[in-house]
Amino acid sequence: MRTATRLLAIAVVVFLIFGPLSSFVIWSFAEKWYWPNVFPQQMGLFYWLKIARSADLLRSLQLGVVVAVLVTGMTLLTAVPLGYALARWRVPAKPVILMLFLLPQAFPQLPVFANTAVILYRFDLGATVPGVVLIHMVGALVFAVWTMTAVFKSIPSELEEAAVNLGASRLRTFMGIALPLAMPGIIASALLVFLYSLDEFTGTLLVGAPFVVTLPVFMYNAAQGYELQVASITALLLMIPGVVLLLLMERYLKAEYLAMFGRV
Repeated sequence: MRTATRLLAIAVVVFLIFGPLSSFVIWSFAEKWYWPNVFPQQMGLFYWLKIARSADLLRSLQLGVVVAVLVTGMTLLTAVPLGYALARWRVPAKPVILMLFLLPQAFPQLPVFANTAVILYRFDLGATVPGVVLIHMVGALVFAVWTMTAVFKSIPSELEEAAVNLGASRLRTFMGIALPLAMPGIIASALLVFLYSLDEFTGTLLVGAPFVVTLPVFMYNAAQGYELQVASITALLLMIPGVVLLLLMERYLKAEYLAMFGRV
């Protein structure tokens, strides 16, 4: 009885995970599928070959990767020193600062991005790559700052204090001890931010349209044009880097970092 219950639970979980994905796979190979037929009348590789020859998709993918790399670099340049300061120093109103970084996630995403888009357009950053990078950072900093604060809190401060007592400067202590020990967490944070930026849609559409078209926007345009096969193939392509990066992040995001989130 227990084995049957376990198998049933596994089957339900597999269905919940792979059930919705199966519709993307079927649509990607469907060349003709009309109501009321349950399955496609004709299947083939026509739309896969169309995507393979599409210069627009390749440009969208390249632009999305460039934006994600820029967002990751700029976010870490901000989050690493800020996370270290929040973890090690007595920063006035530290809970308030941390809560400020949660505000973009505490409210519906669309109003937050819409207000940010208005500000960016006032500075002539609308429909530009720098504008898209900045609006991605609004959400990316939330993950990066909290992650880096937890990472540095998990590193024993006694190691740095011992180096200072031996005559090392604070900067040398940070560069020689804290930063190398935090490198797995920095890699995990970079992967998380990169994945977030690569998949980000709302802010990209509000600020980047019509000139900055990343892969999620390309998928949206295809769905709006009722090219469901193209949209399904694009969705499947977007999942590939997500799965790979999440597997890498699982390797680098240690359990002690997660435990520190509750103590930040």
